[in-house]
Amino acid sequence: MGGILEFVRTIGGTRLAAMGAVAAGLIGFFIFIMLRLSSPQMEMLYADLTLEDSSSVVRELESRGVPYEIRNEGGTVLVPDEQVLRVRLALAEQGLPAGGAVGYEIFDSGETLGATSFVQNINHLRALEGELARTIRAIDKIQLARVHLVLPQRELFSRDVADPSASIVVRTRGDLSGGQIRAIQHLVASAVKELQPDRVAIVDENGRLLASGAGDQTGAALYGSLEERSVAFEQRMENQLHEIIASVVGPDNARVQVTSELDYNRVTQTSDIFDPEGQVVRSTQTKEQTAQSADAAADGTVSVGNELPGADGAGAGGAGASESSNVTEEVVNYEISRTTTTEVLEAGRIKRISVAVLLDGSYAEAADGAVNYTPRPQEELDQIAALVRSAIGFDRERGDQVEIVNLRFAPLAETDDLAVEEEGFLNLTKEDYFYIAELATLLIVSLLVLLFVIRPLIRRIVTPEERQALERAGGVAQIANGTGGVAQLTGPDGETIAVSENEAAMLPTPESKTSNLIDATQALGARHEASLQKIGDLVERNPSEAISIIRQWLSEDAA
Repeated sequence: MGGILEFVRTIGGTRLAAMGAVAAGLIGFFIFIMLRLSSPQMEMLYADLTLEDSSSVVRELESRGVPYEIRNEGGTVLVPDEQVLRVRLALAEQGLPAGGAVGYEIFDSGETLGATSFVQNINHLRALEGELARTIRAIDKIQLARVHLVLPQRELFSRDVADPSASIVVRTRGDLSGGQIRAIQHLVASAVKELQPDRVAIVDENGRLLASGAGDQTGAALYGSLEERSVAFEQRMENQLHEIIASVVGPDNARVQVTSELDYNRVTQTSDIFDPEGQVVRSTQTKEQTAQSADAAADGTVSVGNELPGADGAGAGGAGASESSNVTEEVVNYEISRTTTTEVLEAGRIKRISVAVLLDGSYAEAADGAVNYTPRPQEELDQIAALVRSAIGFDRERGDQVEIVNLRFAPLAETDDLAVEEEGFLNLTKEDYFYIAELATLLIVSLLVLLFVIRPLIRRIVTPEERQALERAGGVAQIANGTGGVAQLTGPDGETIAVSENEAAMLPTPESKTSNLIDATQALGARHEASLQKIGDLVERNPSEAISIIRQWLSEDAA
C-alpha cells in the first residue's frame, strides 16, 4: 500500500484524472469493438416497403423479439441472416407485408353489422382493387402496383349501361414486354365482371402509356404485337434450321439468320358467284284473257234493246257480225344459284422470308501437326439448301430467298484466362468477404490506436515530472555524485534535483550543443553574481552615499 500511495503522490492529481479518462476511453473503445464483432450479420428482410407495411412488420418483429434495423427512411428492414427465412414465413402467415393495399381482410372486422349497403359496396371495391394489386406485384419486374376500378351502376329508367374500365399504375424494374402488358390486361379483365381487356389502361411510374384502354387494337398496340410475332417467328425458324444443319456440320460450324417481312394491312374481301347451270323455278304466273265484240244493227240505229246485255242484235231488228278473242300469258321466275364469300385477311401475314446460312469448312490435322482447312463440296451445300427450303416452305413467287455460303470461321479467342466465375475460397460469399474485410479494418484501427495513441499517453502519465523536464530540456547539465547513493543533478536553469544513482544512470547523456549552452549560462550567472557582490560591498562601506544616490533616482522624472 505504501508503494501504491507513493506512486499516486508521485504522479499527482492531474495525471491521475488523465489516467482515468484514458482508461474510460479504452474501455468504451474495446466495448464498441466487442459489440461490433459480436453483433449478428444483418440481412435484408424486405425492401421498398410503404410506411404502413413497414410499421406493421416492425410491430410484428418487436412482438416476436427479433432484432432488426431500419434503413432508407423505413423502406428497408434488416434482420439477422440466420433468421431471414423463418421470419419471412412467419410474416407471410400473418399476411405481411400487405403491399400498402387492403384486401378482403377488410371484412374480417366485426364492424360490418351496422354498415349500409353503400359502405359495403365501397369496401368490396377497395378489397377487389387491393387483391388485384397484390396479384400484379407477383409478376416479374413489377415492384409496386395500384389499381383503380370504375364499375358503373345502372341508373333508374335507363336502358344503357356504361362499360366498366380499369386503370393501373405500376413501378417496374426495367421495361415490360408486350406479352406482360397484355397478361396484366387479361388478368384484371378476368377478375372483374363484364370488363374487356381493351378497357384496361396501364401507365408506369414515368408516365409512359403502356396500354391506352381506349378499346381499339388498331394502333401502336397492334403494331407492337405484330413486331413480337415477327421476332418470335424468326427465332423459332432459326432454332429449327440450326438444329437441322447442326446435325450435319456440327453445332459450332453453322450460323443461321432468318428475316421475315410481314404484311400489316388488314383486308376484307367479299365476292358473289352466280351459277347459271343451277336454275330453280322460283314462281310461275299464268294469265288468261277472253274478249268478245259484236257489230251494230244493219240500219245503224241504236236502240235500248240491242244495248242490253245478252241482247241479240238480230232480234233487235236486224242481223250483225260478232268477234271473240282468247289470250293466255304465263310468266315463270327462275332463281339462279348464288354464292357470297366474305374473307378477312388479318394483319401479320408473311410476305417474304429470307434465310442466310453461313457454314464453316472441315479441318484435318496433317502429319506435321498443322491443321488444314478444306471447303465443303458444292453437292453438300446444295443438299443443305434443299433442306432449308423445305423447312421454311419456300415460295419463289412470294419472293423468298435462301443463301448458303461456305466461309472459314475466324479462330475463337482463348478462353482459358476468362474462367467462369466459381465459388469463392472456402465457399465464402460476397457478404462473407465484406464481413471479413470489416473485421480486419477494425483490428488494424485498434492496433493503430494502441500504438500511436494509448501507448504514448500511458508512457507520459507514468513518467515522473522531473524526468520529463530533463528529457524536454535535452539532457542533464551536470551530474554530481553524492553520498548515500544519491546523485545531485543540475538542470539547464541551474536548479538542483536529487535523484538516485540508478535513475541518474538511466538518464540520457546530454548532447554537445546543449552542454555548451548550459556552460555559457553558468558563466553569465557567475558574472552577474560577482557584480551583485561588488555592489553590495560598496553599499555596506558607503551607506550615506548609497542613500543619496537612491533619493536622487527617486526625484528624477521618468524618461
